[in-house]
Amino acid sequence: MSKDKGGLFTFLKMIRIHQWVKNFLIWVPLLAAHRLTSLRSFGFAAVAFVAFSFCASSVYVLNDLLDLESDRQHVRKRNRPIAAGKVAVKHALIVALLLLIAAAWLAYWVSGLFALTTGIYFVMTSAYSLRLKRQVIVDVMLLAGLYTIRVVAGAAATTVVPSFWLLAFSMFLFLSLAVVKRYSEMLVTLSEEKRYASGRGYSVEDLPVLLSLGVSAGIAAIVVLALYINDPATSKLYPSTIWLWPVPPLMLYWVSRVWMKAHRGEMHDDPVVFAMRDWQSLVTVALGGLCFTAAAI
Repeated sequence: MSKDKGGLFTFLKMIRIHQWVKNFLIWVPLLAAHRLTSLRSFGFAAVAFVAFSFCASSVYVLNDLLDLESDRQHVRKRNRPIAAGKVAVKHALIVALLLLIAAAWLAYWVSGLFALTTGIYFVMTSAYSLRLKRQVIVDVMLLAGLYTIRVVAGAAATTVVPSFWLLAFSMFLFLSLAVVKRYSEMLVTLSEEKRYASGRGYSVEDLPVLLSLGVSAGIAAIVVLALYINDPATSKLYPSTIWLWPVPPLMLYWVSRVWMKAHRGEMHDDPVVFAMRDWQSLVTVALGGLCFTAAAI
């Protein structure tokens, strides 16, 4: 095509700015360590958030370029700017490279360790886009790792050592959400009377396995959370741990509801987008935040 169409909105949609909400995970180690009031640490976390967001957006654009043909065959992905022909391929490539350069410069400014972590994230996402997204089970484990590495990146940017409990909880929860994403895609494939999803290694016969794996991972995350609350060391950060016990039931409700929605075919391809638009998810997050705040007082 000779020129781009759509302006600023198309550009923001192409870099998937709504996905930047995932990068708020960078603040989780700072929040867990009760160091949000440290202006220096908060400033590093803010710059790290921007750097990671630029890096993620560059990968999203590169991924859309690699998946151009398969996206055009997908019921929803064909509306993405590049697949829909609203942005020229060469212009999208330039944007991806500029975002990556900006991300690298900001990441190095934060710290060498954070820059290394961001680089690992870029390698992981590139490997996912080029090959591993077609590998059964490996793809969802890698997606879960891409969520968890955001937490690790936040720890690297703010010099906070993440706890075993935080990393274990993150890995299980994000594995469940990654499987939700794949399960929802396969339901779309089934509704289109196809056996295999374009660009994926799963068949519709795998749906029961994905369902059991995703639900189990979600329950495992809740068990880890309950064990963390029961750990005597937790009382050092949260003197009134009794206020934390409503959180596991809240999580159990949310995970169960997400999977019920997915099983009914009512889940967006991306569970993060669903959570941002779902009032019950937002209320669950708010109530959980209030519980942690009450426990810390």
